[in-house]
This record gives sequence, C-alpha cells and structure tokens, in this order.
Amino acid sequence: MTMSTALLTDHYELTMLQAALRSGAAHRKAVFEVFARHLPGGRRYGVVAGIGRVLDELERFRFGEEELTYLRENHVVDESTLEFLAGYRFSGSVHGYREGDLYFPASPIMVVEGTFAEAVLLETLILSILNHDCAIASAASRMANAAGKRPLIEMGSRRTHEWAAVAAARAAYIAGFASTSNLMAGRIFGVPTAGTAAHAFTLLHDSERAAFEAQIASLGPETTLLVDTYDVAQAVRTAVELAGPELGAVRIDSGDLAAAAQEVREQLDALGAFDTRILVTSDLDEYAIAALAAAPVDGYGVGTSLVTGSGVPTAALVYKLVARETATGKLEPVAKRSVGKPSRGGRKEAYRLLDETGHAETELVTTSGHVPEGGIPLLHPLVRDGEVVGRESLDAARERHAAAVALLPVEALHLGRGYAAIPTEFA
Repeated sequence: MTMSTALLTDHYELTMLQAALRSGAAHRKAVFEVFARHLPGGRRYGVVAGIGRVLDELERFRFGEEELTYLRENHVVDESTLEFLAGYRFSGSVHGYREGDLYFPASPIMVVEGTFAEAVLLETLILSILNHDCAIASAASRMANAAGKRPLIEMGSRRTHEWAAVAAARAAYIAGFASTSNLMAGRIFGVPTAGTAAHAFTLLHDSERAAFEAQIASLGPETTLLVDTYDVAQAVRTAVELAGPELGAVRIDSGDLAAAAQEVREQLDALGAFDTRILVTSDLDEYAIAALAAAPVDGYGVGTSLVTGSGVPTAALVYKLVARETATGKLEPVAKRSVGKPSRGGRKEAYRLLDETGHAETELVTTSGHVPEGGIPLLHPLVRDGEVVGRESLDAARERHAAAVALLPVEALHLGRGYAAIPTEFA
C-alpha cells in the first residue's frame, strides 16, 4: 500500500482551507511561487534539486480514511472541510526550473497554479523537499568544483535522519558526486553505490594482515584497504605484499591528509603499486577538498558536511501567493509588503541571458510576457491538469548541472562569501 503524503504538512494549511471554504474564496484561482529572497551563506549560486521528489510526493498527496480519521478525532477541521479533503486531487498545473539547473535570488523555481484550496495545501510539502535538496545540492556542487576531476563519494548516512540521507545522496549525485554509500538511494533512485570496510573490520581480526587477507579473498585485489587503523606505513607495506601491484586503492581517514597522502604515494610507487589510488575521508568539506588540490589524492569521501549543507542546511526558499482571481474573474497580482520580506506580485516567467562569450550574464524575471531575444527559458511544464508531465532521469539532471556550471563566470566558483554570480533583473 502506498503511504499518503497528505499529513506531511502544517496544521494551519488546513485551518486556512476551512476558513476559505467558509468565505467562498477557496475556489478562486491562485498562483503560488517558490523563490529565495537571497542565497544563504554568501553562496554565489544555488542548485535546483528535489523536483522529481516533489512530483512523486504530489501523486501520493491524498486524504484516505486513516488521514481523515486522525483529523476528525483531533478536531483539526470541521466536517465540511473533511468532506472536501476526502475528494482532494490536485488538478492544476506546475511549472518549474529543471533539476540540476541553477537559481539566483528571486528566481521563480516553481510556479503552482490551481484553486487556492488545491494549491495552498502543497506549501509545506514542496518547501520541505526543495529547501533540503537544494541546500544539499548547492553544497555538493561547491565540493565537486573544488575536487575537479577527482571523484567524490557521498557517505553521510550516519550523520542525519535516515530518509534525509537518501534524499541527500540523490541531490549530491545531481550536483556531481560519483556515488553514495547509501543502498536505499541506489535502490530507489539508481544512484551508484560503493563501499568496502570500516575500522571495525580490521579490529575484529587478530591482526591487520588477517583482516586484509580476508577482504582481498572476498573482494579481490582491486578492493580499497583502510590503512590508518594502526601504523599507516606498515599497513601499506602489508597491503601491497598481499594484493600485489594490482591493489585498487588505499583509504586514509585521519591525520594530516595532505602529508599522509604524499608519504603513501611515495611508498606505493617505491613498492611498484603505481596504479593504486589514494582515497581520503575524515570530515571533509569544500574548503578541505580545495586545500588538497595539490596532494596526490585520487578521490574523496564526504559525510557530515555534505548532509548538513556544509553549514547551510536550508535553501531559505519560500512559497508565496503572487496572483489571485478577483470577483470579476480576472487574475490580479498580489504581494506581501512587510518590511524585510517583500515579494513581487504577478505570475512570472524567467530567462537566462548570455553575454557575447556565451557565459551567463543575467537572470531575467518578467511578468510582462516579454520574451528576450536569445534568452534561455527556465520554467518548464511539470504538471498539467493534475497529471505529471515533467519527469526525467537523474542522469539528465546531472548533465544539465554540469552544463549550467560551465556557463557561469569564473568568479562564481570562488569559495569565499560573496554576491550572486549574476544579477536578477525584472521586466
């Protein structure tokens, strides 16, 4: 039985619905938009991730008997509202930026159109997915840029909520990570999985040699041996002695990683293991990865920093009503005007403008219907008349991300705090 996502929401979404049903405004057409007023953490760009997960969860947003019974027994809403919820099906449309693309302040990442009753109920679900996944993907992209062509494995499952770990692995893969340690991410989303052994495996055996012998016998000489349980130099000697020059890789998980990698590379080469790779882990983030650029490292494993957004665990996205149907049937712009949290009314379109060298120059957001010459349209149909039409593969999102980053000006890849890489202009 497919689990409903209808209660992955806030109490006040349903009380707003109840009051709007009573006032008669619930069935007015409405347009909501997801956007960020700023890029948190001084980031230069954000990465769109989680669109596919939103589409999956939207299809399961149904109020069945269990959900209705809970709401009735806890007096959340009245009987007429429960009757409406029993037949709830989103029948509107959703447009959005494609996964893997970039966004900037005020980019209308997602546009939800339907009746107020249909659209308002989706706010919490959409924001909870996009705020998490966009934050993880944005951090992962910075790490991938710092790593260059060296592969990254996501290995943060033990540092976050069990299902957040699955979503994080998916978002990281979109933004350039090569694989994940999380098997559920492999099963559900097809993210490549990888992993060999932890220190516990070495400690279990009577000696490090015995542990290496067992791992090689089981996984072959191309396996990755963890060499810092005891003495690194001795472990490397033992590893090459047992696996030969065909040893796949060694992993270092502690100490001064740059110095250790240099020493291990020299030792491996002296032992004839020229093709044995060196992988490093141990609380890496984008800054640590960048600091290892000159070290003889062949790959990185990133855990805690990745699944927590490297200090920026939310994308600061909001879901705001920007247009509503009037009594005469026209759609008029509406906007919040409070100090510090203003928004722009009107249903938006968005385009990315390139300069004469083919690099991104401007994010143009328009309510006028103007289509700029040469502008790359950023909003695409995701849901039409309640039916999902915008699904695509993770590989497509991954390729899109690489292409989008390649169009950024060079300063966008700087790790220091700064302003958005390109300005957002309105027309």
